[in-house]
Amino acid sequence: MLASLLAALSAAGLYAGSRHCRWHVLRRLGRAGTWLGVALAAASLLLWTRVLGAGAGSCAMLGSWMFSMIALPYIAGMRVDGVTRSDT
Repeated sequence: MLASLLAALSAAGLYAGSRHCRWHVLRRLGRAGTWLGVALAAASLLLWTRVLGAGAGSCAMLGSWMFSMIALPYIAGMRVDGVTRSDT
């Protein structure tokens, strides 16, 4: 469970470092978010490989990481009460 959480936080950090980030709270991290995302991705990969082994662990890490990377921009672009909640 911790490895999945680290993968999701890593994706959030990488999204914060992106120029396409729509959330001001995350955008404040800037380039620090990118480095934080890389560090959390490595920690998630380490935990997944310890639990499942090298092959299955790397596949599980990439699967949970990519799911989070796809979900974050989608969630940021969702409409709430008919109004687009983008901070642009």
